[in-house]
Amino acid sequence: MLRTNLATRPFYNERAAHAAIALAAAVMLAITVLNVIQILSLSRHNTELSSRIGADDAEAERLTAEAARIRRTVDKDELQLVVGAAQEANVLIDQRTFSWTQLFNEIESTLPPDVMLSSVRPAVKEGETHVTMGVLGRRAEDIDEFIEKLEATGAFLDVLPAGGDRTEEGLHRVVLESTYTGVAEDEAAPAAATPSKATPSAATSGAKPPEARVRR
Repeated sequence: MLRTNLATRPFYNERAAHAAIALAAAVMLAITVLNVIQILSLSRHNTELSSRIGADDAEAERLTAEAARIRRTVDKDELQLVVGAAQEANVLIDQRTFSWTQLFNEIESTLPPDVMLSSVRPAVKEGETHVTMGVLGRRAEDIDEFIEKLEATGAFLDVLPAGGDRTEEGLHRVVLESTYTGVAEDEAAPAAATPSKATPSAATSGAKPPEARVRR
């Protein structure tokens, strides 16, 4: 007896298909939930940042208004007096920390026989001590020798002539500018050197006159 299948469609495993569809639906649901959670988190974070920005803007406006109010109440003349007093205090501090004795000892130990020191004027600018010296020499070579000896001590940096001319006696008159560190390569040499006889009394007292002059 022959058995034949007259159905036009094959049999499907409906249970496996349903399981696959359910798994895909679960995966899609999980992804959707994660996306919703992330969106909610980002939205909450954005709200917090917006609140902080608003608070910062309000604080900036308050501080700006407060600064403007303070500026309106400040007396410019009194402020200028305070600034001037602070500058004078800084100058006094610089004078107390500057050693005239050490400076003249170092100059005396390097001054050639044919060079005369006519003036010395130190000044403190932006934390550095600058020394301006007026010198007289019989020859330009003698002044060049003095510059080389000053730089060799290590206490004077960038010694450069700022100008010069000739006197009626035929001497070379030159203005030297340098940066003074106050620290020589051999610190014992300045201490052992004999102080200049022409050192002004301000050197021992620690006071800083507007311009010290030494003539040999």
